[in-house]
Amino acid sequence: MEQIEITPSAVDKIIDLLAEENNPNLNLRVFVQGGGCSGFQYGFTFDEDQNEDDFVIEQNGLKYLIGAMSMQYLEGATIDYKSTFEGEQFVISNPN
Repeated sequence: MEQIEITPSAVDKIIDLLAEENNPNLNLRVFVQGGGCSGFQYGFTFDEDQNEDDFVIEQNGLKYLIGAMSMQYLEGATIDYKSTFEGEQFVISNPN
């Protein structure tokens, strides 16, 4: 299984967001959901609960949770955080 890469800028932003939440039990959950005509959409949320079928990635002292269904679409992807004149957002580059 290919690992998901999380860039340093994404890690920094996740650390900032977790600090704002002020809850040490939170982990970042990354998921893929069907988007109808536009295809798949990626989502991010904070979650205290780890499901039995979650893939867990631990990096830089952070824990990322990815459900089994989402993992098949995210293998080999890179999660980045970009700041442009249009705004700031997480961006997933996915070779699949």
